[in-house]
Amino acid sequence: MSLPTTTRQWILTNKPTDLPVLSGSSPTFTLQTHSVPSLKSNQVLLKTLFLSNDPAQRGFISANVDPERLYAPPVPVGSPMVARCLCEVLKSTDDEFKEGDKVLASLGWTEYGILPASACQKIQDIEGVGITQYLGALGMTGLTAFYGITEIARVGKDDAVVVSGAAGATGSMVVQIAKNMLGCKKVVGIAGGADKCKWVESIGADVCLDYKAPGFKEDLIKATDGFVEVYFDNVGGEILDLMLTRMKRHGRIAACGAIAEYNKSDGHGIKNWFEIISNRIEIKGFIIFDYMAKAKEGTEELVKATKEGKIKVDSSNETVVETGFEGVVETWMKLFEGGNKGKLLTKIK
Repeated sequence: MSLPTTTRQWILTNKPTDLPVLSGSSPTFTLQTHSVPSLKSNQVLLKTLFLSNDPAQRGFISANVDPERLYAPPVPVGSPMVARCLCEVLKSTDDEFKEGDKVLASLGWTEYGILPASACQKIQDIEGVGITQYLGALGMTGLTAFYGITEIARVGKDDAVVVSGAAGATGSMVVQIAKNMLGCKKVVGIAGGADKCKWVESIGADVCLDYKAPGFKEDLIKATDGFVEVYFDNVGGEILDLMLTRMKRHGRIAACGAIAEYNKSDGHGIKNWFEIISNRIEIKGFIIFDYMAKAKEGTEELVKATKEGKIKVDSSNETVVETGFEGVVETWMKLFEGGNKGKLLTKIK
């Protein structure tokens, strides 16, 4: 097989202030073709098989964010969009990798690329577990859920936990870890739509509430009767504001995401701030990069729980969209439309 000499890439062209623009005179991204450089020593030539789609990517391209306030460098205009990828090694000049190896790498929205071998992580086969789970439940997503609920929220068996974005990649793992691994007395999920709520209940939630339902507020008050010790927040916005009124005194909130606010230049704002003061509520933000030194330990815990059947890791916890490279951006946008159950992945045809 002849090796590629060119690659298509989705390049950041205009930083958005609200929802990314897919067409017109000022699109957020443009599809461009670039040359693939020659391999140097200790490098690998990679072909992208799957792309991880993550809400955090939106923050890296925002026109409204001060770069000094981000936890990772923003994507410069004129550069490929960042992304975690599952790739195949086409050629290697490093002894650790050979042609055909499957690896995890931060290659971005590009068909082919070259990276240092040290920037790649070889995937180990686990019987009965698909390799795409390394981009989700057994990857950064799973670790985010694991350390967020165990170290930030410090959950115990006597805690009642509410999880927003419970049908998403991180939220669905939080539900399973809290209920099936840690044995929390009650886990309440929040998701959008009856089908998603039914699925969240099937993986461990005692109840899952549809935030799109007319009676959502009343349903949440009923489900949190007596208030709750822990809230794992993936969405921010109005649901976070409402949850401040449902926390027990000295309750803990793990602030993981704010997808409800990512595409809005004017956010909702917090109206129930006094609840934090009067009830001594602890809110702590976190980034999984803070726990990378413990990634091996966390992954081992998740793999063990998977083998024991406590964590459900199969096709039901991921939404895989197969598309040509032209459809990469449209697939990513499904994140902000609620178009996924579990991890949203792009499979490149």
